[in-house]
Amino acid sequence: MAGNSKRLLNAERDLIVLIVVFAAIVMFVAIGGVAVPRAISALFFAGDRADNLLTSALLLNIALIIFGWRRYRELEVEIDERKRAEEQARLLAELDPLTGCLNRRSMATATENLRAKAHARGQVVAYCLIDVDHFKQINDVYGHLAGDNALVELCRRFTKVLPKDACLARLGGDEFAFVVAYDRGKHERIDDLVIRLFEAASLPFQLDRVTIEATICAGVATDEPQTGEEVHSAETLMHRADMAMYEAKKQGRNRYFWFEPSMESELRFRNDLEIGIRRGLHNGEFEPYYEQQIDLETGKLVGFEMLARWRSPQLGLVSPEVFIPVAEEIGLIHELSEHLMQRAFVDAREWDDALTLSINISPVQLRDPWFSQKLLKMLVAAKFPPHRLEIEITESCLHENVGMVRSMITSLRNQGVKVSLDDFGTGYSSFEQLRTLPFDRLKIDHSLVSELREGDGSSRIIDAIVSLGRGLNLPITAEGVEDEKILAALKGMGGLKAQGYVYGRPETADQVRERLRLAGLLSAPAHPLRGSGPAAVATKSEEPAQPRRMFHP
Repeated sequence: MAGNSKRLLNAERDLIVLIVVFAAIVMFVAIGGVAVPRAISALFFAGDRADNLLTSALLLNIALIIFGWRRYRELEVEIDERKRAEEQARLLAELDPLTGCLNRRSMATATENLRAKAHARGQVVAYCLIDVDHFKQINDVYGHLAGDNALVELCRRFTKVLPKDACLARLGGDEFAFVVAYDRGKHERIDDLVIRLFEAASLPFQLDRVTIEATICAGVATDEPQTGEEVHSAETLMHRADMAMYEAKKQGRNRYFWFEPSMESELRFRNDLEIGIRRGLHNGEFEPYYEQQIDLETGKLVGFEMLARWRSPQLGLVSPEVFIPVAEEIGLIHELSEHLMQRAFVDAREWDDALTLSINISPVQLRDPWFSQKLLKMLVAAKFPPHRLEIEITESCLHENVGMVRSMITSLRNQGVKVSLDDFGTGYSSFEQLRTLPFDRLKIDHSLVSELREGDGSSRIIDAIVSLGRGLNLPITAEGVEDEKILAALKGMGGLKAQGYVYGRPETADQVRERLRLAGLLSAPAHPLRGSGPAAVATKSEEPAQPRRMFHP
């Protein structure tokens, strides 16, 4: 507002100056014809003296004309400077200052312009969104200057590969995009172009005695009509390319995907999940279920493993395989787990003192250095005996930070909590880790246990694991016992514990309480505070087949 007022004031002033100068020129012409000859005659030929008034008016007119000329030159300089400033502002608004290519703001306009030209020629356009894999690590290891230089070099390589009529932009951070026209149905041209970009990006970057290697992932969308739906804007193209790039990241990076309509549906479903999880935590929609654990030698019930179930009013009964990874990604797994454990401790406190409670711990939780203290604090608050609790961690946790895991295991075992190595046989645990880490039990993964129904030859792996456990003085639990044939095979292997659908489906806290009441295995009446509040960390699915763990692939 202040700038506009200033420009308006300057324009009014310049108009007044122009009028004054014009009047001065007119007066100079009118007066000069009389005053100048008299002045020359008086000066050189001793004629009559020039009229003082005319002479003064003439000099004033000359001064005004000189002033006007100077102002005219100043205006020319101001106009040139303004043009340069406007051009600089345009460049700042349209171009990325680091790489010199288009920015996010100007890319939309450039895309629309290219689409219009392509459609006039009977062509369509492809919009490709590119992201540098793990670029933050490059900044952290080599510094932001090296990261910026890598982006500049990457832009140079992209420009070299792309056709001249393509538009290239840096959208921000390590995100690039390009849009290019192509003939309808010729998707292979875009495939070839994207592959060459991947090859260019994969070449090492030589930057100030530092060699940097990087990969990219990309998503491609086209405005060529698919399934009867047309793309009406550059924003839609970008959004679809972004969804395709998200799919590429999810599938492992260093790859690209074309947009498919199913990606949009999946993204909307994931968004519904995120909203539902947050709301479900607040509304107490997550609840613990319990799966029986049986001693195969005596046939007696010895404990339960806690599972999680989400009863969503909108989505129905959602499998942990669906909501647990999402909860981990959006940072709610800690809160989810703690609420469920708090309810489970209250539930299990009503059981007979001989019954144990097993809880599967997410790898994300084990990254928290204060996890063991938080768990012990919850045990104290619930007045649940630590010796009745058994936590289960997966083999994948051992490779992320074995030192911190060892410290946590030791801290928990010192307080009486038992620790099991879950899904044993599917990861990469070394004998040295089994020997040095203070585990109390091994749990054989259900994928290995299920092979027992195929015949005697399939039991060799289980036999080997059982022998290993005995050699290390570690008791064994078999997961996924689904039928009598598997159960019979396991009974022949000696003193094991087992759990699975052969003993029944996981049950709610009320169903477990009724079961234990009939068996005379309740130690206390129902706690009045149980049953309120959010819940849950999950480990298994409720599908007909024996579920898989959800805290790891």
